[in-house]
Amino acid sequence: MVRTYFLLLWTWTRAAAAYPVSFALMTLLGFVIAALDVAVILIIFANTTTLAGFSREEVLFLYGAASLSFTVCDTFVSNLDRVGQHIKAGTLDTVLIRPVSAWIQLTTDRFNATRVGRIVQAGLVLGYAVAELGIDGRRAWMIPVMVLTGIVIFASLWTIGGALQFALTEAPEVVNAFTYGSQQLSQYPLSVYGRDLVKGVTYVLPLAYVNWQPGLYALGRDDPFGTPEFMRFLGPAAALVLALLAALAWRQGVRHYRSTGS
Repeated sequence: MVRTYFLLLWTWTRAAAAYPVSFALMTLLGFVIAALDVAVILIIFANTTTLAGFSREEVLFLYGAASLSFTVCDTFVSNLDRVGQHIKAGTLDTVLIRPVSAWIQLTTDRFNATRVGRIVQAGLVLGYAVAELGIDGRRAWMIPVMVLTGIVIFASLWTIGGALQFALTEAPEVVNAFTYGSQQLSQYPLSVYGRDLVKGVTYVLPLAYVNWQPGLYALGRDDPFGTPEFMRFLGPAAALVLALLAALAWRQGVRHYRSTGS
């Protein structure tokens, strides 16, 4: 299954690389567009020294961790938001009769390798922030755990969004609200938001475990909302629960699909 996934990715990558100048320019463009989010943060700190009690490097750290997780998923999983298009076009039937997982086929459909520029940009920002902050080596182990947890959470959200489109074929914008919207929310310290919103993304939709709770541990910071310290370590468990729910939703969506009827 893994081999098939990468073979499909490689097929689309070779097709894009057939036009090397366009491929390079699109990759660079993705890098530059992603850098605009960093520019916004730098503009904010050109007019203040802290944001909700966090320094520029701390905000860049939280941004870099969330963006690295998100851009990896946006590159390798986000094509699930085309499920509704396949259903309306009747092409999902072709996907389902092939001897390869529908999830794998749909995530690799029209794979866009030029998005790797955004992954590089996020990785560079995170690396810079970690170097500038001088994070305690005894806490640094949380950084890769945090990124992997974020990848699982965002991938699960896209999977749930794809499953939702089996029932609501016109739901791409709803899906985007939970995927791209979640990424926008997690770019900044959650302390800039209201307490009720933070409770919602901690105990209901576990976005706080993308970078906020584990990030507080890595930075050696107390939670401004007084959340118990053990919550810093619940990210992998929260991601696992969401992944299981996503897998169940996807399975139910595929099982109850009845074709277009045309």
